[in-house]
Amino acid sequence: MDITSAVHTLTESANTLFILIGAIMVLAMHAGFAFLEVGTVRHKNQVNALVKIMTDFGVSAVAYFFVGYYIAYDAHFMTAASELTASNGYELVKFFFLMTFAAAIPAIVSGGVAERAKFYPMLIASALIVGVVYPFFEGLIWNGNYGFQGWLENQFGASFHDFAGSVVVHAVGGWIALAAVLLLGARNGRYRNGRVVAFAPSSIPFLALGAWILTVGWFGFNVMSAQTMDGISGLVAVNSLMAMVGGVLVAMLVGRKDPGFIHNGPLAGLVAVCAGSDLMHPVGALITGGIAGAIFVFMFDWAQDRVERLDDVLGVWPLHGVCGVWGAIACGIFGQASLGGLGGVSLMSQIIGSIAGVAVAFIGGLIVYGVVKAISGIRLTEEEEFNGADLSVHRIGANANE
Repeated sequence: MDITSAVHTLTESANTLFILIGAIMVLAMHAGFAFLEVGTVRHKNQVNALVKIMTDFGVSAVAYFFVGYYIAYDAHFMTAASELTASNGYELVKFFFLMTFAAAIPAIVSGGVAERAKFYPMLIASALIVGVVYPFFEGLIWNGNYGFQGWLENQFGASFHDFAGSVVVHAVGGWIALAAVLLLGARNGRYRNGRVVAFAPSSIPFLALGAWILTVGWFGFNVMSAQTMDGISGLVAVNSLMAMVGGVLVAMLVGRKDPGFIHNGPLAGLVAVCAGSDLMHPVGALITGGIAGAIFVFMFDWAQDRVERLDDVLGVWPLHGVCGVWGAIACGIFGQASLGGLGGVSLMSQIIGSIAGVAVAFIGGLIVYGVVKAISGIRLTEEEEFNGADLSVHRIGANANE
Protein backbone atom coordinates (compact mmCIF):
# COMPACT_ATOMS: atom_id res chain seq x y z
CA MET A 1 0.00 0.00 0.00
CA ASP A 2 2.84 2.38 0.88
CA ILE A 3 4.55 1.66 -2.42
CA THR A 4 1.30 2.17 -4.32
CA SER A 5 0.70 5.45 -2.52
CA ALA A 6 4.24 6.62 -3.23
CA VAL A 7 3.93 5.80 -6.92
CA HIS A 8 0.60 7.62 -7.07
CA THR A 9 2.09 10.69 -5.38
CA LEU A 10 5.09 10.62 -7.72
CA THR A 11 2.80 10.40 -10.74
CA GLU A 12 0.72 13.36 -9.57
CA SER A 13 3.85 15.38 -8.89
CA ALA A 14 5.28 14.52 -12.30
CA ASN A 15 2.04 15.50 -14.06
CA THR A 16 1.94 18.80 -12.17
CA LEU A 17 5.55 19.59 -13.06
CA PHE A 18 4.99 18.54 -16.68
CA ILE A 19 2.08 20.87 -17.27
CA LEU A 20 3.78 23.65 -15.26
CA ILE A 21 6.76 23.52 -17.62
CA GLY A 22 4.31 23.74 -20.53
CA ALA A 23 2.62 26.76 -18.96
CA ILE A 24 5.96 28.50 -18.51
CA MET A 25 6.94 27.80 -22.13
CA VAL A 26 3.67 29.22 -23.43
CA LEU A 27 4.03 32.17 -21.06
CA ALA A 28 7.41 32.82 -22.68
CA MET A 29 5.70 32.85 -26.08
CA HIS A 30 4.05 36.12 -25.11
CA ALA A 31 7.49 37.72 -25.27
CA GLY A 32 7.55 36.38 -28.82
CA PHE A 33 4.22 38.05 -29.60
CA ALA A 34 5.61 41.28 -28.16
CA PHE A 35 8.87 41.36 -30.12
CA LEU A 36 7.24 40.17 -33.35
CA GLU A 37 4.95 43.20 -33.10
CA VAL A 38 7.74 45.54 -31.95
CA GLY A 39 9.81 44.62 -34.99
CA THR A 40 6.93 44.91 -37.45
CA VAL A 41 5.37 48.23 -36.41
CA ARG A 42 6.94 51.62 -37.06
CA HIS A 43 9.36 52.97 -34.48
CA LYS A 44 6.83 55.40 -33.02
CA ASN A 45 4.60 52.49 -31.93
CA GLN A 46 7.15 50.12 -30.36
CA VAL A 47 6.45 51.00 -26.72
CA ASN A 48 2.72 50.60 -27.30
CA ALA A 49 3.29 47.11 -28.72
CA LEU A 50 5.22 46.05 -25.62
CA VAL A 51 2.74 47.55 -23.18
CA LYS A 52 -0.30 46.05 -24.91
CA ILE A 53 1.02 42.49 -24.74
CA MET A 54 1.92 42.83 -21.06
CA THR A 55 -1.34 44.47 -19.95
CA ASP A 56 -3.50 42.23 -22.14
CA PHE A 57 -1.91 39.26 -20.40
CA GLY A 58 -2.74 40.68 -16.97
CA VAL A 59 -6.35 41.40 -17.89
CA SER A 60 -6.67 37.98 -19.54
CA ALA A 61 -5.45 36.17 -16.41
CA VAL A 62 -8.02 37.90 -14.21
CA ALA A 63 -10.90 37.50 -16.70
CA TYR A 64 -10.14 33.83 -17.28
CA PHE A 65 -9.65 33.07 -13.57
CA PHE A 66 -12.93 34.57 -12.43
CA VAL A 67 -15.18 34.00 -15.47
CA GLY A 68 -13.69 32.27 -18.51
CA TYR A 69 -12.47 29.04 -16.90
CA TYR A 70 -15.88 28.52 -15.31
CA ILE A 71 -17.66 29.03 -18.65
CA ALA A 72 -15.35 26.56 -20.38
CA TYR A 73 -15.01 23.85 -17.73
CA ASP A 74 -17.71 24.53 -15.13
CA ALA A 75 -15.00 24.77 -12.48
CA HIS A 76 -13.81 27.58 -10.23
CA PHE A 77 -11.28 28.24 -7.49
CA MET A 78 -13.45 30.12 -5.01
CA THR A 79 -12.80 27.60 -2.27
CA ALA A 80 -10.35 27.00 0.56
CA ALA A 81 -6.68 26.86 -0.39
CA SER A 82 -6.46 23.45 1.31
CA GLU A 83 -8.81 22.05 -1.33
CA LEU A 84 -6.84 23.62 -4.17
CA THR A 85 -3.69 21.71 -3.21
CA ALA A 86 -5.22 18.31 -4.05
CA SER A 87 -3.04 16.28 -6.43
CA ASN A 88 -0.17 18.69 -5.80
CA GLY A 89 -2.26 21.56 -7.12
CA TYR A 90 -2.61 19.98 -10.56
CA GLU A 91 -5.91 21.73 -11.32
CA LEU A 92 -4.36 25.10 -10.52
CA VAL A 93 -1.45 24.48 -12.86
CA LYS A 94 -3.84 23.19 -15.52
CA PHE A 95 -5.66 26.52 -15.24
CA PHE A 96 -2.32 28.34 -15.60
CA PHE A 97 -1.54 26.36 -18.76
CA LEU A 98 -4.94 26.93 -20.34
CA MET A 99 -4.91 30.60 -19.31
CA THR A 100 -1.74 31.16 -21.34
CA PHE A 101 -3.66 29.79 -24.33
CA ALA A 102 -6.57 32.14 -23.63
CA ALA A 103 -4.23 35.12 -23.30
CA ALA A 104 -2.91 34.38 -26.78
CA ILE A 105 -6.22 35.64 -28.22
CA PRO A 106 -5.73 39.36 -27.37
CA ALA A 107 -2.02 38.97 -28.23
CA ILE A 108 -3.07 37.85 -31.71
CA VAL A 109 -5.59 40.68 -32.01
CA SER A 110 -2.96 43.18 -30.90
CA GLY A 111 -0.84 42.49 -33.97
CA GLY A 112 -3.75 43.12 -36.31
CA VAL A 113 -4.93 46.41 -34.78
CA ALA A 114 -1.49 47.86 -34.13
CA GLU A 115 -0.64 51.56 -34.54
CA ARG A 116 -4.12 53.09 -34.37
CA ALA A 117 -6.13 51.52 -31.51
CA LYS A 118 -7.09 53.20 -28.23
CA PHE A 119 -5.62 51.68 -25.11
CA TYR A 120 -8.28 51.23 -22.42
CA PRO A 121 -11.23 50.45 -24.72
CA MET A 122 -9.24 47.67 -26.38
CA LEU A 123 -8.18 46.39 -22.95
CA ILE A 124 -11.83 46.18 -21.91
CA ALA A 125 -12.61 44.34 -25.15
CA SER A 126 -9.79 41.88 -24.40
CA ALA A 127 -11.36 41.09 -21.03
CA LEU A 128 -14.71 40.37 -22.69
CA ILE A 129 -13.11 38.23 -25.37
CA VAL A 130 -11.12 36.12 -22.90
CA GLY A 131 -13.88 36.04 -20.31
CA VAL A 132 -16.78 35.10 -22.59
CA VAL A 133 -16.23 34.59 -26.34
CA TYR A 134 -13.13 32.40 -26.31
CA PRO A 135 -14.12 30.12 -23.39
CA PHE A 136 -17.53 29.52 -24.94
CA PHE A 137 -15.94 27.84 -27.96
CA GLU A 138 -13.13 26.32 -25.88
CA GLY A 139 -15.69 24.54 -23.70
CA LEU A 140 -17.69 23.50 -26.74
CA ILE A 141 -14.69 21.64 -28.19
CA TRP A 142 -12.38 20.70 -25.31
CA ASN A 143 -14.99 20.03 -22.63
CA GLY A 144 -17.88 18.69 -24.73
CA ASN A 145 -20.28 21.45 -23.65
CA TYR A 146 -23.77 21.71 -25.16
CA GLY A 147 -23.50 18.33 -26.95
CA PHE A 148 -21.81 19.69 -30.09
CA GLN A 149 -19.00 17.13 -30.08
CA GLY A 150 -21.41 14.31 -29.33
CA TRP A 151 -23.58 15.33 -32.26
CA LEU A 152 -20.59 15.36 -34.63
CA GLU A 153 -19.55 11.92 -33.45
CA ASN A 154 -23.04 10.51 -33.94
CA GLN A 155 -23.39 12.06 -37.40
CA PHE A 156 -19.92 11.54 -38.85
CA GLY A 157 -18.24 8.90 -36.71
CA ALA A 158 -15.78 11.20 -34.94
CA SER A 159 -15.83 14.46 -33.02
CA PHE A 160 -13.96 17.60 -34.03
CA HIS A 161 -10.27 16.93 -33.36
CA ASP A 162 -8.13 19.88 -32.35
CA PHE A 163 -5.31 18.58 -30.19
CA ALA A 164 -3.51 21.87 -29.48
CA GLY A 165 -5.78 24.56 -30.85
CA SER A 166 -5.44 25.24 -34.59
CA VAL A 167 -9.03 26.45 -34.46
CA VAL A 168 -9.81 26.72 -30.72
CA VAL A 169 -6.94 29.16 -30.16
CA HIS A 170 -5.47 30.34 -33.45
CA ALA A 171 -8.39 30.51 -35.86
CA VAL A 172 -10.60 31.97 -33.14
CA GLY A 173 -7.96 34.62 -32.43
CA GLY A 174 -7.47 35.35 -36.12
CA TRP A 175 -11.14 35.76 -36.93
CA ILE A 176 -11.78 37.89 -33.85
CA ALA A 177 -8.88 40.04 -35.03
CA LEU A 178 -10.44 40.32 -38.49
CA ALA A 179 -13.60 41.76 -36.95
CA ALA A 180 -11.57 44.29 -34.94
CA VAL A 181 -9.44 45.26 -37.94
CA LEU A 182 -12.48 45.84 -40.16
CA LEU A 183 -14.18 47.96 -37.50
CA LEU A 184 -11.03 50.05 -37.02
CA GLY A 185 -10.30 50.65 -40.69
CA ALA A 186 -6.92 51.21 -42.30
CA ARG A 187 -4.11 53.29 -40.85
CA ASN A 188 -3.90 56.85 -42.14
CA GLY A 189 -1.72 57.04 -45.22
CA ARG A 190 -1.83 53.29 -45.81
CA TYR A 191 -3.72 53.61 -49.09
CA ARG A 192 -3.32 56.38 -51.65
CA ASN A 193 -5.27 56.45 -54.87
CA GLY A 194 -6.28 52.82 -54.32
CA ARG A 195 -2.68 51.63 -53.96
CA VAL A 196 -0.96 50.24 -50.88
CA VAL A 197 1.76 52.37 -49.35
CA ALA A 198 4.26 50.07 -47.67
CA PHE A 199 5.22 50.86 -44.08
CA ALA A 200 8.61 49.24 -43.54
CA PRO A 201 9.15 47.23 -40.33
CA SER A 202 11.09 49.15 -37.70
CA SER A 203 13.42 46.29 -36.80
CA ILE A 204 13.97 43.01 -38.64
CA PRO A 205 16.17 41.72 -35.76
CA PHE A 206 13.33 42.26 -33.25
CA LEU A 207 10.86 40.66 -35.67
CA ALA A 208 13.19 37.65 -36.02
CA LEU A 209 13.67 37.44 -32.24
CA GLY A 210 9.91 37.36 -31.74
CA ALA A 211 9.53 34.61 -34.32
CA TRP A 212 12.24 32.50 -32.70
CA ILE A 213 10.80 32.88 -29.20
CA LEU A 214 7.39 31.84 -30.48
CA THR A 215 8.85 28.90 -32.39
CA VAL A 216 10.72 27.51 -29.38
CA GLY A 217 7.78 28.04 -27.02
CA TRP A 218 5.46 26.32 -29.46
CA PHE A 219 6.90 22.94 -28.53
CA GLY A 220 5.48 23.51 -25.07
CA PHE A 221 2.24 24.69 -26.65
CA ASN A 222 1.89 21.47 -28.67
CA VAL A 223 3.68 18.70 -26.76
CA MET A 224 2.38 19.73 -23.33
CA SER A 225 -1.19 19.81 -24.63
CA ALA A 226 -1.20 16.15 -23.60
CA GLN A 227 -1.50 17.62 -20.05
CA THR A 228 -0.20 14.44 -18.39
CA MET A 229 3.09 12.52 -18.59
CA ASP A 230 1.45 9.34 -19.84
CA GLY A 231 0.00 11.24 -22.80
CA ILE A 232 3.27 12.73 -24.01
CA SER A 233 4.21 11.76 -27.56
CA GLY A 234 7.38 12.21 -29.56
CA LEU A 235 5.15 12.18 -32.63
CA VAL A 236 3.74 15.58 -31.61
CA ALA A 237 7.25 17.01 -31.25
CA VAL A 238 8.52 15.75 -34.59
CA ASN A 239 5.33 16.71 -36.41
CA SER A 240 5.65 20.22 -34.98
CA LEU A 241 9.25 20.34 -36.19
CA MET A 242 8.38 19.13 -39.70
CA ALA A 243 5.47 21.55 -40.07
CA MET A 244 7.68 24.37 -38.86
CA VAL A 245 10.42 23.75 -41.42
CA GLY A 246 7.84 23.17 -44.15
CA GLY A 247 6.45 26.63 -43.43
CA VAL A 248 9.93 28.17 -43.49
CA LEU A 249 10.99 26.67 -46.80
CA VAL A 250 7.79 27.33 -48.72
CA ALA A 251 7.48 30.88 -47.37
CA MET A 252 11.06 31.45 -48.49
CA LEU A 253 10.31 30.25 -52.00
CA VAL A 254 6.93 31.88 -52.64
CA GLY A 255 7.81 34.96 -50.58
CA ARG A 256 10.93 35.65 -52.66
CA LYS A 257 13.32 35.59 -49.67
CA ASP A 258 11.43 38.37 -47.88
CA PRO A 259 12.55 38.25 -44.21
CA GLY A 260 9.05 39.04 -42.94
CA PHE A 261 7.57 36.09 -44.79
CA ILE A 262 10.44 33.78 -43.87
CA HIS A 263 10.10 34.49 -40.15
CA ASN A 264 6.33 34.11 -40.24
CA GLY A 265 6.66 30.87 -42.23
CA PRO A 266 7.45 28.67 -39.20
CA LEU A 267 4.57 30.25 -37.30
CA ALA A 268 2.15 29.46 -40.14
CA GLY A 269 3.30 25.84 -40.16
CA LEU A 270 3.03 25.53 -36.39
CA VAL A 271 -0.45 27.09 -36.35
CA ALA A 272 -1.60 24.56 -38.91
CA VAL A 273 -0.12 21.46 -37.28
CA CYS A 274 -1.62 22.13 -33.83
CA ALA A 275 -4.86 20.31 -34.64
CA GLY A 276 -3.42 17.05 -35.93
CA SER A 277 0.08 16.94 -34.50
CA ASP A 278 -0.86 13.86 -32.47
CA LEU A 279 -2.31 11.99 -35.47
CA MET A 280 -0.37 12.81 -38.62
CA HIS A 281 2.64 11.09 -40.12
CA PRO A 282 5.64 13.46 -40.17
CA VAL A 283 5.43 13.67 -43.97
CA GLY A 284 1.82 14.79 -43.67
CA ALA A 285 2.93 17.40 -41.13
CA LEU A 286 5.62 18.64 -43.52
CA ILE A 287 3.05 19.04 -46.30
CA THR A 288 0.60 20.71 -43.91
CA GLY A 289 3.23 23.22 -42.81
CA GLY A 290 4.39 23.90 -46.35
CA ILE A 291 0.89 24.64 -47.57
CA ALA A 292 0.35 26.89 -44.57
CA GLY A 293 3.49 28.85 -45.47
CA ALA A 294 2.13 29.41 -48.98
CA ILE A 295 -1.32 30.32 -47.65
CA PHE A 296 0.16 33.01 -45.41
CA VAL A 297 2.18 34.66 -48.17
CA PHE A 298 -0.60 34.67 -50.75
CA MET A 299 -3.39 35.64 -48.35
CA PHE A 300 -1.33 38.42 -46.77
CA ASP A 301 -0.58 39.94 -50.18
CA TRP A 302 -4.18 39.55 -51.33
CA ALA A 303 -5.67 41.08 -48.19
CA GLN A 304 -3.35 44.09 -48.24
CA ASP A 305 -3.83 44.76 -51.96
CA ARG A 306 -7.53 44.08 -52.43
CA VAL A 307 -9.42 45.00 -49.24
CA GLU A 308 -8.78 48.59 -48.23
CA ARG A 309 -10.27 48.35 -44.72
CA LEU A 310 -8.33 45.18 -44.02
CA ASP A 311 -5.13 46.79 -42.77
CA ASP A 312 -3.86 43.82 -40.76
CA VAL A 313 -0.44 45.01 -39.62
CA LEU A 314 1.12 41.64 -38.73
CA GLY A 315 -1.11 39.56 -40.99
CA VAL A 316 -2.73 37.80 -38.05
CA TRP A 317 -5.89 36.91 -39.97
CA PRO A 318 -4.09 34.91 -42.68
CA LEU A 319 -1.50 33.57 -40.22
CA HIS A 320 -3.81 32.46 -37.41
CA GLY A 321 -7.30 32.68 -38.88
CA VAL A 322 -6.84 31.08 -42.29
CA CYS A 323 -3.90 28.79 -41.50
CA GLY A 324 -5.72 27.64 -38.37
CA VAL A 325 -8.72 26.54 -40.42
CA TRP A 326 -6.41 24.86 -42.92
CA GLY A 327 -4.78 22.99 -40.02
CA ALA A 328 -8.08 21.55 -38.83
CA ILE A 329 -8.96 20.44 -42.36
CA ALA A 330 -5.45 19.03 -42.86
CA CYS A 331 -5.97 17.01 -39.68
CA GLY A 332 -9.03 15.47 -41.31
CA ILE A 333 -6.96 14.61 -44.39
CA PHE A 334 -3.51 13.56 -43.15
CA GLY A 335 -4.86 12.10 -39.92
CA GLN A 336 -6.50 9.31 -41.91
CA ALA A 337 -4.90 5.88 -41.57
CA SER A 338 -4.86 5.55 -45.36
CA LEU A 339 -2.43 8.51 -45.51
CA GLY A 340 -0.17 7.28 -42.74
CA GLY A 341 -2.03 8.86 -39.83
CA LEU A 342 -3.46 7.21 -36.74
CA GLY A 343 -7.08 7.51 -37.88
CA GLY A 344 -10.15 8.20 -35.79
CA VAL A 345 -10.87 11.52 -37.43
CA SER A 346 -13.63 12.70 -39.77
CA LEU A 347 -13.02 15.27 -42.50
CA MET A 348 -16.64 16.39 -42.34
CA SER A 349 -16.43 16.94 -38.59
CA GLN A 350 -13.25 18.93 -39.12
CA ILE A 351 -14.95 21.17 -41.67
CA ILE A 352 -18.07 21.74 -39.57
CA GLY A 353 -16.06 22.35 -36.41
CA SER A 354 -13.91 24.89 -38.25
CA ILE A 355 -16.96 26.71 -39.58
CA ALA A 356 -18.39 26.83 -36.05
CA GLY A 357 -15.14 28.30 -34.73
CA VAL A 358 -15.05 30.96 -37.44
CA ALA A 359 -18.68 31.90 -36.81
CA VAL A 360 -18.31 32.17 -33.02
CA ALA A 361 -15.10 34.18 -33.36
CA PHE A 362 -16.14 36.60 -36.09
CA ILE A 363 -19.63 37.26 -34.75
CA GLY A 364 -18.34 37.48 -31.18
CA GLY A 365 -15.61 39.87 -32.28
CA LEU A 366 -18.07 42.07 -34.16
CA ILE A 367 -20.33 42.24 -31.10
CA VAL A 368 -17.59 42.97 -28.54
CA TYR A 369 -15.59 45.47 -30.55
CA GLY A 370 -18.75 46.94 -32.06
CA VAL A 371 -20.25 47.64 -28.64
CA VAL A 372 -17.01 49.10 -27.27
CA LYS A 373 -16.67 51.24 -30.40
CA ALA A 374 -20.22 52.54 -29.98
CA ILE A 375 -19.68 53.40 -26.31
CA SER A 376 -16.18 54.85 -26.24
CA GLY A 377 -14.60 54.55 -29.66
CA ILE A 378 -11.66 52.24 -30.36
CA ARG A 379 -9.45 54.37 -32.61
CA LEU A 380 -6.90 57.07 -31.87
CA THR A 381 -7.49 60.52 -33.34
CA GLU A 382 -5.75 61.39 -36.57
CA GLU A 383 -3.25 63.56 -34.68
CA GLU A 384 -2.54 60.86 -32.10
CA GLU A 385 -2.01 58.31 -34.81
CA PHE A 386 0.33 60.65 -36.69
CA ASN A 387 2.40 61.27 -33.55
CA GLY A 388 2.44 57.56 -32.76
CA ALA A 389 0.88 55.55 -29.96
CA ASP A 390 4.08 55.69 -27.90
CA LEU A 391 3.89 59.44 -27.28
CA SER A 392 0.10 59.77 -27.61
CA VAL A 393 -0.78 56.98 -25.17
CA HIS A 394 2.29 56.38 -22.99
CA ARG A 395 4.04 59.75 -23.17
CA ILE A 396 7.39 58.15 -23.85
CA GLY A 397 9.24 56.84 -26.88
CA ALA A 398 11.27 53.68 -27.35
CA ASN A 399 14.52 55.63 -26.92
CA ALA A 400 15.43 57.84 -23.99
CA ASN A 401 15.89 60.94 -26.14
CA GLU A 402 12.34 60.85 -27.50
